Amino acid sequence: MTATAEVFGARSWLFAPGDSAKKMTKATASAADIVLIDLEDAVAEAEKPCARAAVRDFLAAQADGHERLWVRVNPLDGPHTLADLAAVMPGRPGGIMLPKANGRDDVERLDHYLSAFEAAHGIDVGATKVIVLVTETAAAMFRTGDYAGAPRLVALTWGAEDLADALGASVNRNDDGGYGFTYELARSLCLLGAAAAGVAAIETIQADFRDLDGLRTRAEKVRRDGYRGMLAIHPAQVEVINAAFSPSAEEIAAAKRIVDLFAANPGVGTIADVSGMLDRPHLARAQALLRQAGVGG
Repeated sequence: MTATAEVFGARSWLFAPGDSAKKMTKATASAADIVLIDLEDAVAEAEKPCARAAVRDFLAAQADGHERLWVRVNPLDGPHTLADLAAVMPGRPGGIMLPKANGRDDVERLDHYLSAFEAAHGIDVGATKVIVLVTETAAAMFRTGDYAGAPRLVALTWGAEDLADALGASVNRNDDGGYGFTYELARSLCLLGAAAAGVAAIETIQADFRDLDGLRTRAEKVRRDGYRGMLAIHPAQVEVINAAFSPSAEEIAAAKRIVDLFAANPGVGTIADVSGMLDRPHLARAQALLRQAGVGG
């Protein structure tokens, strides 16, 4: 993915447990760009059939806005995925999150399932988008660069908790509170994989939903690195995430200055600016930021 490539524009991805109509309703009423209704980790094994029915009913009750209502189904290597899809696809969710993916083959398999359910329920085949969790198993870490051209794929994200379980690790944090090397590697591989596939990279959750200052610092940092959004576990995190992943007025002004400077000097490869020498990659990044902000340029 180059800096000029268009990517799926969603900043905040808010989880809501599929076994709680109250929490699904609260999440939908929030400012989250995407509501991720969860049938996987948030639902105990014995409660999954009831949760499927609750999600089915919740989606059916929504008059509009289905494009921002997504569902995290259970992993393909377990017994629940087809039952999850059979329950939720009549409700026309905007997308599906696939957890614990082991590589591109899983996305292609999911695509076949979704195509069948779409056809059965009068949904345009291919309309349901997909985001994939790409670092939750050890094997998946070696496949993060394989997703270019994968059907339906609009975003990749990563997870540290399931990866720690897969590795048999007792913790995934250093003494200073930051992620250990392997988990920072997972974050980097997700970003690289998303760039190679031309899709959005979405940062993993911050479990401490009360630490909004820490959330802001982390979200702003990963956006500078190239991430386009972040997962959230509480509505209080949404506004912070939306602000962090929205270009500031200062960034927009600087990007406009770069675009205008190259427009006034057509055909040049490099040009002097108050901030130093600029070249075409600077122009491409400025244009991408203006598109992200919804500003011409």
